[in-house]
Amino acid sequence: MTNERPTIYDVIIIGGGQSALSVAYYLRRTTLKYILLDAATLPAGSWQHAWKSLSLFSPAQWSSLPGVIMPGGQHHYPSRAETIAYLTAYESRYKFPVERPVTVTAVNKREDTFILTTTAGYYYAKAVVSATGTFSNPFIPHIPGTGIFNGTLLHSSQYREPEIFAGKRVAIVGEGNSGAQILAEVSKVAATLWITLQPPRFLPDDIDGKYLFDAATRQYEAKQQGSDYQPPSLGHIVMVPSVKEAKERGVYAHFLPAFDHFYKDGIAWANGQQEAADAVIFCTGFRPALSHLAPLGIIQPDGRIKTNNTKATGINGLWLTGYGSWTGFASATLIGVGRTARQTVEELSSFLQ
Repeated sequence: MTNERPTIYDVIIIGGGQSALSVAYYLRRTTLKYILLDAATLPAGSWQHAWKSLSLFSPAQWSSLPGVIMPGGQHHYPSRAETIAYLTAYESRYKFPVERPVTVTAVNKREDTFILTTTAGYYYAKAVVSATGTFSNPFIPHIPGTGIFNGTLLHSSQYREPEIFAGKRVAIVGEGNSGAQILAEVSKVAATLWITLQPPRFLPDDIDGKYLFDAATRQYEAKQQGSDYQPPSLGHIVMVPSVKEAKERGVYAHFLPAFDHFYKDGIAWANGQQEAADAVIFCTGFRPALSHLAPLGIIQPDGRIKTNNTKATGINGLWLTGYGSWTGFASATLIGVGRTARQTVEELSSFLQ
């Protein structure tokens, strides 16, 4: 029998993607003892699971984590593979203490110590940063008839490449960037239907992620100063090369409203309209992946946790990064997460003094 006491870290970061790495970048500048627990087997977070042709909406120069500029300059839009390589090299460069694959299944708190139940045993910490993102919690709306549909149903998170749909009829649901990009390439090999909740809107050709970030930054700064700035209404879909090409082919000229139910061979509407489909791809977004925090009893009915920027307000010692604007301005983006990560570590340092 051993009497060895367990290690109690100052901070445990749950996750290994861009948000977790950004927090680790600032933690390495402190004297705090920290560790990252990543459920994945390889670095780069959700990027390693994205579809093969996915690229960033912002040029490389404006898509960097703190400390290292992403290669490519101001006119190159990095691919999925280039982003994975960048994040992998970033983790290696700073030698962050990452343990993987370690899945955190539950977080509890006893007095001043967090107890993390994981696939590798128990871990203990004075503070926790949850940076699990949303990719592992895809959202598909409930639509009657899924049990009788003979075709294939999948979420954009499961989509990899268009070739498996060659010669088929595919319905793609969602008017955002994912829907437009997946439709662009599937339409080259299959007959397609585009299902949208609202009429899709396209950004001007010269608008990219950097422009959107700058406009949102001006809005954020105006709000902080008590004034009001509304960025121009620019629509939703960024005109990356694949979308431009598809638009020239007329792929986006026709779209259908949300359907009501499935039937055996396809999708149908309340007015009696039916459309045959061999597959339906839902590009309908994600929800925060926070099930590991359920034992703390602070998850709200909408699936979020109340925060002040990244700090949870319902329990001391918990921060959340990278889940969207409710956890810090632009915190779900490569260019924006550094700002919230720095503030998070400043708050952690103050909390642990």
